[in-house]
Amino acid sequence: VQLQASGGGLVQAGGSLSVSCAASGGTFSNYPMAWFRQAPGKEREFVAAIRRSSSATFYADAVKGRFTISKHNSKNTLSLQMNSLKPEDTAVYYCAARSSEMANNAWRRDPQMYTYWGQGTQVTVSS
Repeated sequence: VQLQASGGGLVQAGGSLSVSCAASGGTFSNYPMAWFRQAPGKEREFVAAIRRSSSATFYADAVKGRFTISKHNSKNTLSLQMNSLKPEDTAVYYCAARSSEMANNAWRRDPQMYTYWGQGTQVTVSS
């Protein structure tokens, strides 16, 4: 499956932004997916994940209550709605997918467990 992220941009602290990930070349409904982010000089970190059927979502503590991950199987699209943005949310945001579910929550947060990646979209939050 090929993933294409879009929707990043510049926003002031406290503002909102939505990023999207369009998928092609596979059966989108089969893939559990996730968002990761990477700030300059830092490792890629987990942001949020969703089961392939959207039956459950998972969030990093840093974004819980502010971000919402959604999977739209009829549109082959994954989205991340980001509210109450903070300067520390500034990063390149990547969507990722894998072909099977994971029961282990630690694995779900590990970028090495994902096979397919989008190219990333820059989100910058000014103070």
